[in-house]
Amino acid sequence: MTSNNSAFLADFTSMSTHGATAGGGVDRQAATVADGQNRNWFRGLVEGHGFTVRYDAVGNQYSMLELAPGAPWIAVGSHLDSQPLGGRFDGAYGVLAGAHAAKRVQESLAGAGGEAKFNIVVVNWFNEEGCRFKPSMMGSSVYTGKLDAAQVLETTDPDGVTVREALEAIGTIGDFELPVAAYVEIHIEQGRSLEDRDLTIGLVESTWGANKYEFVVHGDQAHTGATVIADRQDALLGASALVVAAREIALEHSTEEHMVITSCGEFNVFPNSPVVVASRVNLLVDVRSTDPDVLAAADADLHARVARIEKMANVRIERGAEHVWGAKAYDRAGLELAAQAADSLGLRHGVVRTLAGHDSTNMKDMVPTIMLFIPSVEGISHNERELTKDADMLAGVDLLAEVLLRVVRGEFVSAAGNVQDAEADSSLVP
Repeated sequence: MTSNNSAFLADFTSMSTHGATAGGGVDRQAATVADGQNRNWFRGLVEGHGFTVRYDAVGNQYSMLELAPGAPWIAVGSHLDSQPLGGRFDGAYGVLAGAHAAKRVQESLAGAGGEAKFNIVVVNWFNEEGCRFKPSMMGSSVYTGKLDAAQVLETTDPDGVTVREALEAIGTIGDFELPVAAYVEIHIEQGRSLEDRDLTIGLVESTWGANKYEFVVHGDQAHTGATVIADRQDALLGASALVVAAREIALEHSTEEHMVITSCGEFNVFPNSPVVVASRVNLLVDVRSTDPDVLAAADADLHARVARIEKMANVRIERGAEHVWGAKAYDRAGLELAAQAADSLGLRHGVVRTLAGHDSTNMKDMVPTIMLFIPSVEGISHNERELTKDADMLAGVDLLAEVLLRVVRGEFVSAAGNVQDAEADSSLVP
């Protein structure tokens, strides 16, 4: 792995062949054959350049580059799994960029780059996407203690395959553990604010809050022709009303300062026959906002409407598993360090918030964390047409390498894990 641009682009092209789809995207759902192939490809790539690779109990993949024997570790990474018919860039870019940036740091330190106070580990987090196994951000949730590893290993996909069985099938499960002092992640924006503002780099200041719920709407199976409307307990009607209610909540609770976004991303109807009134619908609904009070009001409205929908459709709505994270800021010192690094490279940058969840959403609750974005063309993501321009990918690797170099030299956290003091930087204000 050399540090030049052509090497990164060649590696990215090679990586994108694993699970490639006809529409130009990838399908590498967690612990599938395609995901396993890509993990093994990445392992071969980094081992060929001096990294040591290990796996933990839930399949998180650690690629370690030792710079200062005995020193603490700085983690950089993202995820290699994808959505079905997903894009080539989401997650995978950040993992590959982390490996290239780490190697550049090693080369810089071997020159006149100063002394390393930390080692670097590139992490490929397991099942960030949450499409085959729920919830999303599974591997980093276990790492940060938000989910129990034993429970995760027994989680099943729609075909009844457990996480343990799936990881064992692709040979990427172990018992490795590695504490880290700080975390850095770079990712495509998955929105269009950077493109709209003609910026190359987004410095992520905070997450949106998100409440994600699994609902089961229980009705009663009946004949679509012979059963009169008054006698029906139509689970599909109840579920459809819940989807409409979610959209209405987004429109009614959004303000000029704080937007509300709601979605229904999964919808399974049983028995799904053309002549049968549905007896059950499983669906996911999520509610997101930048402001905790606005989010709380929208969330309360959602659950109030559930009771009304039950009465209207003559159904019972069961609230199942939920996955919640709050709106929370990233470390200000990291934001300032990244801004200074971007300025040193002449990269146009601005402050953004992340609407989507990322593994850094978990990691920032455990260790000092820096989150960076590069542009997504037209904001398209979770789609085969997802695209980030080569120039933006390369600028992101340049910045990540510069940020990592500064972090490894001790400019972000001390060896004891304490955030270094940073002077206020008014240029961060957009």
